[in-house]
Amino acid sequence: MAFDWNSLFSWQNFIRLLDILAVWYVVYMLMMLLRGTKAVQLFRGIVVIIVIKLISWYVGLETVSWIMDQVINWGIIAIIVIFQPEIRRGLEHLGRGSLFTVYNKKENEAEIQLVKALDQAIQYMSKRRIGALITIQMNTGLDDYIETGIKLDADVTGALLINIFIPNTPLHDGAVIIKDNKIAVAAAYLPLSESNLIPKELGTRHRAAVGISEVTDALTIVVSEETGGVTITKNNELIRDLDQQDYLKLLYNDLVPKTEEKNSVFTRFLTSFFNKGGRKH
Repeated sequence: MAFDWNSLFSWQNFIRLLDILAVWYVVYMLMMLLRGTKAVQLFRGIVVIIVIKLISWYVGLETVSWIMDQVINWGIIAIIVIFQPEIRRGLEHLGRGSLFTVYNKKENEAEIQLVKALDQAIQYMSKRRIGALITIQMNTGLDDYIETGIKLDADVTGALLINIFIPNTPLHDGAVIIKDNKIAVAAAYLPLSESNLIPKELGTRHRAAVGISEVTDALTIVVSEETGGVTITKNNELIRDLDQQDYLKLLYNDLVPKTEEKNSVFTRFLTSFFNKGGRKH
């Protein structure tokens, strides 16, 4: 019997595929919003409850299954309360239309200016042994840590970074967090690492830099107040005693997009899907 290709490309199947893609995208965006927040631990707890429910139903543990049903039913109200900040944040993203935005990065001017501003500030503070802690958000959200700081929402300039970390000023104690090429906050608190692998001569700034790299993919720059040395942490890696050439190479590799054009995930998927569909076999 010959395979009916017409039934495969029917309108009903197209609707089913669109339905699956919509659910996939919503789940993906939810995961992106939860990354880097305390709510991700609660989300894992929900997954564990669902797994227990499925296992108890399959094995036939009626009491356990009934208890899990009650937890899930009443948990909906708890989820709305617990995840209120994430729900609000998601609605804000939706209101800004960020789901389908296409970002043209052909010239990468904003990222290049960011690196230049960081270089200016690092050089000034390193020579004068001014301690600094600068965290740059990558893919993982830093909203939980941004909420601990003093809001600035300012363009990144070398002069502003230098002024923030001048000793005995209101904002110098804590971390500057850069998000979307802007200084989101200053004087923010980062989690301190408890790792025994960190050299004992390194202080709180370095432990905070390693701490944030253990729970997110953020890139963090530390200027030592004692030695003026420059350290960068990312993905739980501590890179010490960098000269200007070394840290500029790292910053350009991580902060300046290597592709000519960067689209949203959904846009890239649709482009790839329809391009494949339009090819002749």
